[in-house]
Amino acid sequence: MSNEGKKVKVHYTGTLDDGTKFDSSYDRNQPLEFTCMAGQMIPGFDRAVKDMEVGQKLTVHLEPKDAYGERRDDAVQTIALSNMPGAETLKAGEKIVLSDPMGNRFPALVSEVTDTEITFDMNHELAGKALNFEIELLEAN
Repeated sequence: MSNEGKKVKVHYTGTLDDGTKFDSSYDRNQPLEFTCMAGQMIPGFDRAVKDMEVGQKLTVHLEPKDAYGERRDDAVQTIALSNMPGAETLKAGEKIVLSDPMGNRFPALVSEVTDTEITFDMNHELAGKALNFEIELLEAN
């Protein structure tokens, strides 16, 4: 029976192909709740949960297109420090939140700072990476 449109509750652990754990609801002792196939999750995760039965555990491997997508060059932008007062204090590797002229906020990584420019990478940190999930379906209503 399909879980599409149902509110589901899952526990999961996410790892990269090298075994590095990037997230786990078990570590927080708090299951993840979402409406299945409502676009609240990455596509491959949603599809995996769609046909699971309560109590079932499943391991899935997701290619980037089914997870956070491929890295996009157009999501990396370099601007003059003179156009962003205060940015000269930022350091490469810092995670910050930027906002666009409409007030929308989005995370960015400072990837490079020179004497005259700063480069921001707005790709999701897991973009371009294959992901592995161990998923346990706890509830589906």
